[in-house]
Amino acid sequence: MASLRDLGLSEYEARAYRALLRNAPTTAKELSRASDVPMGRIYDVLSALEQYNLVRSQAASRPKKYVAVEPDAALDRLLDDKRRELDEKAAQYEAIVDELVDELDAAKPVEEKFWTAAVGPDETLDLLLERLAAADESVVVVAGTSSAQFDLGEVGELVAEALEEALDRGVTVSVLMTPELVDRLPRSVGERYTARLADHPSFAVRTTDTVSGAFNLIDDAEVCIEVPNPLHPGEAFAMIDLKDRAFAADVRDVFDPRWEDAEPLSF
Repeated sequence: MASLRDLGLSEYEARAYRALLRNAPTTAKELSRASDVPMGRIYDVLSALEQYNLVRSQAASRPKKYVAVEPDAALDRLLDDKRRELDEKAAQYEAIVDELVDELDAAKPVEEKFWTAAVGPDETLDLLLERLAAADESVVVVAGTSSAQFDLGEVGELVAEALEEALDRGVTVSVLMTPELVDRLPRSVGERYTARLADHPSFAVRTTDTVSGAFNLIDDAEVCIEVPNPLHPGEAFAMIDLKDRAFAADVRDVFDPRWEDAEPLSF
């Protein structure tokens, strides 16, 4: 059940405010009795409520009298206070993240061979987006006729967004896909490529009939290979991520001549 304490008031402050709504205008002594807030605490409680702008006082009267601000206005003020607190916290966390990114990026990268895998559409997408976000220099995207990263509208949007963010970081992005896949692209994905990516100097798309599978080559050091669902070819079943410069170099050797022979895509 919702409580004024959920919006930052103490138990005594919540009691006093509710009592003021029922017994206003009232003195501090009367409010203490009505709210069961000890007399030794009531002035501190009223001072806090005034700081929250939840009560108004009549200083000219002797003794001083208090009335509660209307509930709608009071709750809006408490909500605004919470929003400011959250904004301040978010700014603090963002500053911490920025500092940690610089610190952790300074660490020496691990060059040893390593592979991992994700199974299932959601896990596969998470792994792909994570690796695209890690790219520093280049991303090569190869997509055959049944690539889930382009066939599904929502997934395609997320991949396109990740590639756009990579371009903003100074990463070169090359996309090689089949003409058939181009024709099957969801309109939302095609519009994003046309409006935001097509004219970028570090972005290029070419088409060829000589590719069938789907993979991503990242920084010439890592390959993400998409494994399609055998029962639903348009859906990813798994993603294998292999960090191996020698294997990545072999992939690049196979990719480069196909890229040279491919046709540039006109948006």
